[in-house]
Amino acid sequence: MGYNAPMKYEHKSEPLLPARRFAARMLGHVGIGLGVIAGSLGLGVLGYHHFEHLPWLDALLNASMILGGMGPVDPVRTAGGKAFASFYALFSGVVFLVVVGIMIAPAAHRLLHRLHLEGRRTG
Repeated sequence: MGYNAPMKYEHKSEPLLPARRFAARMLGHVGIGLGVIAGSLGLGVLGYHHFEHLPWLDALLNASMILGGMGPVDPVRTAGGKAFASFYALFSGVVFLVVVGIMIAPAAHRLLHRLHLEGRRTG
């Protein structure tokens, strides 16, 4: 079967990945998703700390709440802070979609691969 890079999926002509390797693939994708979330949270913390002069813990709280879809805790007072908060809110919505895509990609691929293999057997 040759070298299988971490993000390379098996071709439709290849058999399904064994359960153990599939679980490792899922864990890899979850790790990538968590890394994207951590990086996005770090960006938010830095932005709130810089533009709104919030203490680190309050900046973390605000960034976490925005990234989680709940909304900010502290009112945004500065023009720079308002511009940042607008950008970060839109960015967080996109990050949510990207992370969901990253995390479900292996399962979606496996389902489609299995359906393809079953369709080939019966048809």
